[in-house]
Amino acid sequence: MTDDRDRLSAGALGDPRDDGRDESGPRIQDRPVVMGLVALVAVAVVVGVLGGVAALVGSRVLGLDGDASSAAESDATSGSSLYLPEPTITSEAPPVDAEAPATSEPSTTAATTEISLSANQSSVGPMQQIDLTGTYPAGEGAILQVQRFEDGAWSDFPVTMSVSNQTFSTYVQTSRPGPNKFRVIDTDTDLFSNEVVVTVG
Repeated sequence: MTDDRDRLSAGALGDPRDDGRDESGPRIQDRPVVMGLVALVAVAVVVGVLGGVAALVGSRVLGLDGDASSAAESDATSGSSLYLPEPTITSEAPPVDAEAPATSEPSTTAATTEISLSANQSSVGPMQQIDLTGTYPAGEGAILQVQRFEDGAWSDFPVTMSVSNQTFSTYVQTSRPGPNKFRVIDTDTDLFSNEVVVTVG
């Protein structure tokens, strides 16, 4: 009888080693912590996904993606191709310089064939002598006609001379008052000299 009570008491009170732990899983008190950790992980995943989407959209809006950079590189390449004509323009400069000696040759030829005229007096009285002298390197033996500028055109003055030893000289007289323009012209080639002005009066 006493043994039966001891068993019942022990059965009613339970095993003192039984602390409420479920042998098939974690303790009951640990489940809220696990649920909290799961919730934190889920929130972190959602925040990470939203952050990644925001970064992707922002990079596309600001043109920071690979396509935009490649487009910028292509724009830079196309922009640099616009400057290709500049070396072409620079390369055209030497031919211009090469033509410079060619232009100097005609000027040298012109210097040897031109007629140079000068007047010994800049002003004279009416009918005073006006001495005209000059050089004509390529006109040996040529006949030169003196001309005066009258009424807006050149007209022959009644004086001629010949070229000897590449030089010529003569004189003219006029009573026409004021500035008088004179020049000489080769009667064969129609090549004329520079003008000289002598004031009469």
